[in-house]
Amino acid sequence: MEVEENNVLYNSVLDDNFKEVCPEKVIKFKPPLYKQRYQFVKDLVDRHEPKKVADMGCGDTKLLRLLKVYPCIQLLVGVDINEEKLQSNGHYLSPYLGEFVKPRDLDLTVTLYHGSVVERDSRLLGFDLITCIELIEHLDSDDLARFPEVVFGYLSPGMIVISTPNLEFNPLFPTMTLRDADHKFEWSRMEFQTWASQVAHRYNYHVEFTGVGAPPAGAEHVGYCTQIGVFRRNSGKAAELCVSEQHDQHVYKVVYTTTYPSLQQERVLKFVLVGELLVQVEHLRLRQQRMLREEKGARGPQPQAPPLLLGAVFTEAEQARIESSPKPFCEGDKFCIPLRRLLAYPKLHRLRLDEDRMRRLIADSVCLSRDGSAVVVDLHSAWDRWPEEN
Repeated sequence: MEVEENNVLYNSVLDDNFKEVCPEKVIKFKPPLYKQRYQFVKDLVDRHEPKKVADMGCGDTKLLRLLKVYPCIQLLVGVDINEEKLQSNGHYLSPYLGEFVKPRDLDLTVTLYHGSVVERDSRLLGFDLITCIELIEHLDSDDLARFPEVVFGYLSPGMIVISTPNLEFNPLFPTMTLRDADHKFEWSRMEFQTWASQVAHRYNYHVEFTGVGAPPAGAEHVGYCTQIGVFRRNSGKAAELCVSEQHDQHVYKVVYTTTYPSLQQERVLKFVLVGELLVQVEHLRLRQQRMLREEKGARGPQPQAPPLLLGAVFTEAEQARIESSPKPFCEGDKFCIPLRRLLAYPKLHRLRLDEDRMRRLIADSVCLSRDGSAVVVDLHSAWDRWPEEN
């Protein structure tokens, strides 16, 4: 984490809040402060691997875009009061082409809701993590009073992350009162920690305090530029305030939703399975040809395996699993590879299929032996002579 001080025109003290400041000594964060806040959340996701994550006040959806790549997350939700901003940024959360070619192991649904953080919507119940990044300082006194009742009391997720500006850091910035014109307040560390501790105690959470945006040398006493509270729900039942609530309240408006391709979806699983199987079968077929030529002492050019198959290296466990499976064999000009053999190879083994399900998925895509225990292909193909003829 690096802080840099320069006598230059500073176009953005914090994110995009300050468009132009008179030239004087200013503080610049490397990485930018918003990236440090997002990295803090990413580190939490790495450590705790939540399945259901919601970002309240998600704005331009940048944090959601960073989180959608995490394989542990299966439901990712953004909520914001600005419907136009959600509509203009929803497409950034769509799956890319590469995510269809190499799908996730687990399902992922991403949904954006138009609504307020102080409204109760039962679709956000049962989440593992809710983030409120630079949100609470935008709430007026009435909404701030309702915020804990909704987020801690009603939604009651396993973990809540709240970040907010540290008022004590502000004197280090030039000509600054509040960091954003829309901020209703900014708290000192004592004010934030007092509020957070009271909320945690009331709703059966415990809280730890930290922050991002370290101060420059000589100003360590002011603390981090952004202060952060990490709330974890205590073991046992959630706050009693949510017990009598109705669990069918849908007050948010769905602005955007998408589902990512994953191996949990049978059509996607079949696509990946057949693709990997055909590659492995071709590799084994070419290797079988080489072995037969070597046995006959054949000389001259030999067909080459596709480049991506060369140099395959297996771990000892993988090699032992492959060697203990039934070996491929020839029946006349036909080459037979047992399904159990194919399932032993790493790229197919990771799909976690049993032989029966594999057989059902590939039955209409490849030729199987009479008993269905092996894939059958021609040992020789017209393409095998292509290198010699060209």
